[in-house]
Amino acid sequence: MTLKSVTESFANMIHHLKAGHLTDSVIWRSKRMILDTLGVGFLGTNTEVFHIASQYSKVYSSGGTSTVWGRPDFRLPPTYAAFVNGVAIHSMDFDDTWHPATHPSGAVLPVVTALSEALPQSPKLSGLDLLLAFNIGIEVQGRLMRFSKEANNIPKRFHPPSVVGTLGSAAATAKLLGLSKTKCQEALAIAISHAGAPMANAATQTKPLHIGNAARLGIESAFLAMLGLQGNKQILDLKTGFGAFYDNYNPKVLPNLDTYTWLLDQQDVAVKCFPAHLATHWVAEAAESVRKHLVTDKGLLPVEHIKRIVLRIPEVPYVNRPFPDSEHEARHSFQYVACAMLLDGAVTIPSFQQSQINRPQVRELLQKVALEHPPDNIPSFDTLYCEVSVTLGDGATFTGRSDTFYGHWRRPLSQEDLQKKFRANASTMLPSDTAESLIKTVENLEDLEDCSVLTSLLKGASPQRPQYSVHSNSIHSHS
Repeated sequence: MTLKSVTESFANMIHHLKAGHLTDSVIWRSKRMILDTLGVGFLGTNTEVFHIASQYSKVYSSGGTSTVWGRPDFRLPPTYAAFVNGVAIHSMDFDDTWHPATHPSGAVLPVVTALSEALPQSPKLSGLDLLLAFNIGIEVQGRLMRFSKEANNIPKRFHPPSVVGTLGSAAATAKLLGLSKTKCQEALAIAISHAGAPMANAATQTKPLHIGNAARLGIESAFLAMLGLQGNKQILDLKTGFGAFYDNYNPKVLPNLDTYTWLLDQQDVAVKCFPAHLATHWVAEAAESVRKHLVTDKGLLPVEHIKRIVLRIPEVPYVNRPFPDSEHEARHSFQYVACAMLLDGAVTIPSFQQSQINRPQVRELLQKVALEHPPDNIPSFDTLYCEVSVTLGDGATFTGRSDTFYGHWRRPLSQEDLQKKFRANASTMLPSDTAESLIKTVENLEDLEDCSVLTSLLKGASPQRPQYSVHSNSIHSHS
């Protein structure tokens, strides 16, 4: 079958990909993404932005069928459960990041968990069904991002998850609904008219809404398509369609499914060790390597002995915040993360509390920071590097460099450290036995017969005993 339309090829991929297409590597990597995203979602339910979003969504709570993670007494219709869980995931900028730049999981995982509860399934939705829909939602995002050279760099105009995430959500929903190829095309067309959010709202409480809205609006798009609403069936082919978001949009028809290769097979995602913009992780690692030269037998060198701090980084305007005033600004500040690491030897969740940001030592150090933008340091998560140079009052200068921080797709977190992060995040909302049951359930997700086992655990209720079986088309992951 020859597909001449890019949009048709995407619809064909969504409609026809089966569980048997999933590879060991894709299953392994996507389960790590799922576990990490669940953990940051649980942690995010403690934030002010989550509280505001959930208070707003309670107006829709009548007859709710889907779980708000960690809140056993709070249920919502699937669109709004996906919305508030998506907001929680991105509320602290702790969720995974891909290249080209986007946060892939946050717009899709809340969708598949919400719909697994809300949709009447016969037979019941399995873990393999959930993995397939999740990976289709991830795949659509990655394929779209690769149609633009502009997308390779850290964004300047709009936040990518609000665009590609909305289409990923629509694709995952369309798969779970079993939509026809034509209706999959309609869902993508409708989703594009729901997409987009400006970068001006980065480093504010509004930014987490970009993920929540992508999840919610993708669901709405697929349901509207199912009910017969129509859009432009060439939406991904046109400069006035998806190309409206990119000046250099150059779409291609997707490969034939007989030879199809998942993007997640080719490139892993970055998993963050602390809750801040991904580019700051290079700064933190470089600053950590410098700090050892500033520690004496009497402890850390006094701040007044530091004359100048130079960060050699790519030019990323919205992460250039010399004197952040809020937790959200601090999460998007090269300068703050460098100073926090130099002072404390670690950047952690409490590092972004107001009391930490306003410390006199921090404010004094921030005044000594200068940025340099070497011409070879391109603002791409795949190629950027960071150098931190600290000059002391006696003229001595110490420099540290990071080319690939721990957690980047080229240096992925060990399974032990990924689970350690999950446990720490989930412990804010779940008893330890429930958290351990979730780890085991996700670890064996491709063999789970009934996803209600997973969603029951997401409520924060007492864990059920998972039911596992080996499906004829299940593929076991790497250990």
